[in-house]
Amino acid sequence: MQWEVVIGLETHTQLTTASKIFSGAPIAFGAAPNTQACPVDLALPGVLPVLNRGAVERAIQFGLAIGATIASSSVFARKNYFYPDLPKGYQISQFEIPVVQGGSLSFFVEKDGKPELKTVNLTRAHLEEDAGKSLHEDYHGMTGIDLNRAGTPLLEIVTEPEMRSAAEAVAYAKALHSLVMWLGICDGNMQEGSFRCDANVSVRPVGQQEFGTRCEIKNLNSFRFLEEAINYEVRRQIELIEDGGRVVQETRLYDPDKKETRSMRSKEDAMDYRYFPDPDLPPLVIGQDWIARVKASLPELPGAMRERFVQGFGLSDYDAMVLTQSKAMAAYFEAVVTAAGKEQAKPAANWMMGDVASTLNREGIDISESPVSAAQLSLLLQRIADGTISNKIAKEVFAAMWEAKSSSATLADEIIESKGLKQISDTGALEKIVDDVLAANAKSVEEYRAGKEKAFNALIGQAMKATQGKANPAQLTELLKQKLG
Repeated sequence: MQWEVVIGLETHTQLTTASKIFSGAPIAFGAAPNTQACPVDLALPGVLPVLNRGAVERAIQFGLAIGATIASSSVFARKNYFYPDLPKGYQISQFEIPVVQGGSLSFFVEKDGKPELKTVNLTRAHLEEDAGKSLHEDYHGMTGIDLNRAGTPLLEIVTEPEMRSAAEAVAYAKALHSLVMWLGICDGNMQEGSFRCDANVSVRPVGQQEFGTRCEIKNLNSFRFLEEAINYEVRRQIELIEDGGRVVQETRLYDPDKKETRSMRSKEDAMDYRYFPDPDLPPLVIGQDWIARVKASLPELPGAMRERFVQGFGLSDYDAMVLTQSKAMAAYFEAVVTAAGKEQAKPAANWMMGDVASTLNREGIDISESPVSAAQLSLLLQRIADGTISNKIAKEVFAAMWEAKSSSATLADEIIESKGLKQISDTGALEKIVDDVLAANAKSVEEYRAGKEKAFNALIGQAMKATQGKANPAQLTELLKQKLG
């Protein structure tokens, strides 16, 4: 039987406010346990929550960026459950009327070796507070409770169940991660818990319309774990059904050491949480004037920038998507093109997605930490364009620039000069080299004249070898053709 995978993601995005969503307590990471929990967070008698305006504005920013509807009036509800790290015995969240409704996010995912554009529709994004944290270290058989995170502002972003593979889910999560960092509403630090994904996974026979029973995998804090957890869960569910069993709706955790999911608890439905409007918080009313002010303060969005790159620089949709994965990368690209000239946009894109990206990945650093500046790369591109060096030699120069870690604006020229890497473009010098190559490779000349095109490439190779790769390829090709008739 052929199976179809159905995936929906819920992402808890920690907002970049200075204080908590319903209190003035700070939310800095790494503080000593229970030093950032005030009476409101601790649910002491008589305290009342006060909504953080900054959290609301960040939610509006996100809604505008994904083309969603911003609710003119939304409601905070109490989500009732009992955990030691939940001081009030309920979490303040939004249920029936969230602040952000609908919207979509587009991204590229690789399919059959080619990038394919995928759009995932979002159901909603709602504001809520985080719970505290249970610590299971050695407390002599006890569990420690740290309430520093209690009340931390979250925007929970929920998709429709429209993803059909772990690869699609990871590509979506990366695109969402990039967007919230672009907007500045989340710092994106997955190790610190600022961006956590819950994956709802089910399987069904291909062609069946009805969804299968889903399991939710909680708190996945890396893209690799997200992919591994979904792939394991898909295999587990298919094997279970094919062996005559049935999938039970439940919440599961992923164990990265064993690379498997395990049961945590039976999955609750909304009715189990006994949602009801929080009587301590009035409806959140957002007027059009507020939305207009937030919209005016937005940076240029990735979608608009992609369109500008395609229309203004002639890039492909895929190139533009890659170059706008982060603000830093987009700014670097624009700085290169500004310095090198608009005609260098495509070469700049190729270099950034090629040598620059691979070197950054190898060293595990961001484009903002690149030792080769945009101005330095632009000069290298200009030296390729004016024939000073070939593309092949440029790779050697780039590697030397990276290692040099120099701030010199003319670094490329300095390396070309010191290593003697200038391309040979002198016709007289090239003609002599071509004559020598033809004389030394009579067999290849004969084969070429007999119609074997590969022999021509062999002659080019010999000529490039004789010049240590410094010959101007275009001139060399033209001279060889002339000499061979």
